[in-house]
Amino acid sequence: MKRNHYFIAVPLTAEVKQAIARFSNEAAPSLPFRTWVHEQDYHITLAFLGDVPLEKMAPLGEAMTAVAARCAPFSLALAGLGTFGERTSPRIFWQGVETEAQLHALRRDVYEACMKLGFSLDRRPFAPHITIARKWQGTEPFHPDRLRSLAAAKAVFSVREMVLYRTNMERTPKYEAIAVFPLLGAPMNGWN
Repeated sequence: MKRNHYFIAVPLTAEVKQAIARFSNEAAPSLPFRTWVHEQDYHITLAFLGDVPLEKMAPLGEAMTAVAARCAPFSLALAGLGTFGERTSPRIFWQGVETEAQLHALRRDVYEACMKLGFSLDRRPFAPHITIARKWQGTEPFHPDRLRSLAAAKAVFSVREMVLYRTNMERTPKYEAIAVFPLLGAPMNGWN
């Protein structure tokens, strides 16, 4: 039986996706990763949920609506590049975002709400990022200092919603938006 995996994420604007895609197209020839993420699949994961039983979908939607209603829209800026996994053979190549307290608060609230619903979540510290490529397959070991010579995408964008995505492994792009939760909280200090 096919299982669907779900996750809650911050979507990126079309302009930001295009900027990262331009960078990826320029970087790909010199960085032999096996898979480069499709432009429409770029996002910042807040919580990976795995398989979600049908009976949990409505409570999950209600919980995420409540979390989003308390969070005001905020801005994020793209930051540097990095990798996860072995230093010389990374499994993930990513673009980061500048530290933003509201993003961390949103992720904390999403996690707390999901834990109350009984989801088993990753316990590693939150490291917000946008996955660009997966699985190094170069004939030479990867050298992290190679990233310093790359001109990462730069952009500032507004976060106005979070999304429940479903993974469709057999499709490209593979992430499908199932529900959108607008951030409705009052802006801090009357601006944003």
